[in-house]
Amino acid sequence: MAGIVWTRCVNWTFMKALKGTRIPTARPFYRATSTRMAGVLTSGRTAMVVGLPALSCLLYGSVWIHKVRTSAVVLALEQEEVLEQADYLYSCAETEKLYQLLLQHKHSDNAEFLWRLARASRDMSVLPDTGAGRKQQLMYEAFEYAKKALEKDDTCFAAHKWYAICISDVGDYEGVKVKIGNSYIIREHLERALQLNPKDATSLHILGYWCFAFAELPWYQRKVAAVIFACPPTSTYEEALQFFLQAEQVDPNFYSKNLLMLGKTYMALKDERQAVLWLEKAKDYPVHTLEDKEVHKEAVDLLKKFR
Repeated sequence: MAGIVWTRCVNWTFMKALKGTRIPTARPFYRATSTRMAGVLTSGRTAMVVGLPALSCLLYGSVWIHKVRTSAVVLALEQEEVLEQADYLYSCAETEKLYQLLLQHKHSDNAEFLWRLARASRDMSVLPDTGAGRKQQLMYEAFEYAKKALEKDDTCFAAHKWYAICISDVGDYEGVKVKIGNSYIIREHLERALQLNPKDATSLHILGYWCFAFAELPWYQRKVAAVIFACPPTSTYEEALQFFLQAEQVDPNFYSKNLLMLGKTYMALKDERQAVLWLEKAKDYPVHTLEDKEVHKEAVDLLKKFR
């Protein structure tokens, strides 16, 4: 129970432009005008003639710099268009198309591409027709993309969030000791994500889930954790509730699972009225994804306990 699978730059354009590009020099100018220059130099107009090659070099240089800057702007616009397309596909739950789109940018130095690719890889892994071997591969790929995103930009809140999610996922394949040890890292990165973006409802939700998981940990698993770690992670249902409520305040009805977890937390706190209220909301949430469908079913089953 301690490990929960949670759901839902250096710009190289300058170097590319520089490669194979030779800055024009004034040497051809001198060769072409050597005869005329001899006469002019004796006529008192030396400054004007000698200044021309430098002016020519500046002219060529300014054109070259303009081309480099234009290329950088074009690249930035292209990247922005791809990110907008990716966000649209995500909103439409087009998981496979999104994954294929972002996979083309897996070598990017842009953290915005990399954390989205981590998310898409993870979403691919939980599709119902994904085999066990492929699922594990995608989980580890997602973790590597999230780690790379964090390395490229540790001020990106989404990179911290998806690193936390993905390290939790890979912990499922690495044993209880690693998974419990990763729990400290998970909370650390979620809290950092919220420092960078206090209005991110998803990070608040996942922190709530983290607290709920450790609050409901059976006593015998606590004993095992205490043997492995001098001070194992702990939390309470009250702490979990605060995070779930904050997520709902930041972005009401943003996620069916948050509604369900509010209902389950109130159940654990023996508050039947609030539990029914939130479970009804989870049951009535529009079904767009497989997870929404699973949430609906669980909410219906839990509501039966109050009838």
